[in-house]
Amino acid sequence: MVEEALEIRTPDGTADAFLYRADGGRRLPGVIHLTDIGGIRPSHCNMARRLAEKGYAVLLPNVFYRTGKPPMFDFTPTMGEERTMKRFAELATPMTPEAAERDAAAYVDFLAAQPSVDSGSMGVVGHCFTGGMAMRAAAVRPGKVAAAASFHGGGLYTNAATSPHLVLPRIRAELYFGHAINDQSMPEEAIRNLKQALARWGGKYQSETYAGAYHGWTTPDAPVYNQQQADRAFENLAALFARTLK
Repeated sequence: MVEEALEIRTPDGTADAFLYRADGGRRLPGVIHLTDIGGIRPSHCNMARRLAEKGYAVLLPNVFYRTGKPPMFDFTPTMGEERTMKRFAELATPMTPEAAERDAAAYVDFLAAQPSVDSGSMGVVGHCFTGGMAMRAAAVRPGKVAAAASFHGGGLYTNAATSPHLVLPRIRAELYFGHAINDQSMPEEAIRNLKQALARWGGKYQSETYAGAYHGWTTPDAPVYNQQQADRAFENLAALFARTLK
């Protein structure tokens, strides 16, 4: 497995990133792996490598490059703790919907230009904070992104004018949503509303809630990590990309 450290020029600056791919010289389908709000760290690097082992060139960008370089935390985050919530705000505030769309377009274009990436369709997966960003990537590059997935994505359906679900008319990709239970960032009502919006949209999608899986369950360093459900999520993601990117 080859790991390359790269820099991505965006309209707003330069994002550091890693690219994972098999060491074989063959051009591979491109996939973008977007981290949760914890940013790039060993757990998400390993998740990106695991996906690359399925036969993809996987780009892992620092989506919080406006704030700093990894590690994004010099302490162990604790939900509800003042310094944790302050740091979350520092990371999230610059990531406006408009900024997320500019970045998503830059990431797709950058990955498509890599010599190790083939000219076909691309996939995107987001986690937690970046679930909506995965949708925006599919919206800003509808001719390139053929599949987008979100795991325990937060705020995917809200009453705000910037809600991610409102980009659905611009999306042509197949979508997959894996929801957590008892998720304050995506409560059951929001999940129901998202499913209704997806049905009105009319594209191909799956939306399911993972039993016994709490917000953050896919990430091995999360306190709520659920290996059985994380493995099932990975297999669903791999199946999505297998049928859309190859």
